[in-house]
Amino acid sequence: MGDKLANPAPLGLLGFGMTTVLLNLHNAGLYSLGSMILAMGLVYGGLAQVIAGAMEFKKGNTFGTLAFSSYGLFWWSLVILLLLPNFTLLSPAVTAPSDTAMAAYFFMWGMFTLLMFCGTIKKNRAIQFVFGSLVILFFLLAAYRVTGNADLQTIAGIEGIICGASAIYTGIAEVLNETYDRTILPLCPVNK
Repeated sequence: MGDKLANPAPLGLLGFGMTTVLLNLHNAGLYSLGSMILAMGLVYGGLAQVIAGAMEFKKGNTFGTLAFSSYGLFWWSLVILLLLPNFTLLSPAVTAPSDTAMAAYFFMWGMFTLLMFCGTIKKNRAIQFVFGSLVILFFLLAAYRVTGNADLQTIAGIEGIICGASAIYTGIAEVLNETYDRTILPLCPVNK
């Protein structure tokens, strides 16, 4: 008798999606950056995705392992980038990253995500949309940091809300479709 392993993707997708929406509501100008976003980044965006990545590893899914683990660690690194300069024991040795440094950070994550998007080509359209919109988000954030144009931050915020919402949709669709053993929310599979 083999044990059926649970699908970890909804956990990772919801951790990513909900945290992304909340951060990008800030980027869109609805509220300031605060402990709510940082806590979500550490716990649901970070820890939950790392756990989902470990679960994907157990299932033998290299793409899921790399994606969830990497983006979980992205959230941890982003929170640490924001908080580390505030630790007085390290100050002034550790300073806040410059806009140029943050542009490079977001650009590298955009490049990584673009390459990961290539891994979605044989998957469903819903996951392709998540990764495609995330590529755009990272490059918009990099452009905002290079130019300082506040309109780009707002545009990135709106685009990030769409990206996060698409991840939430995809995660919930996987749960509902599996629960009811039929398509409740379409994921638009790729014809093979």
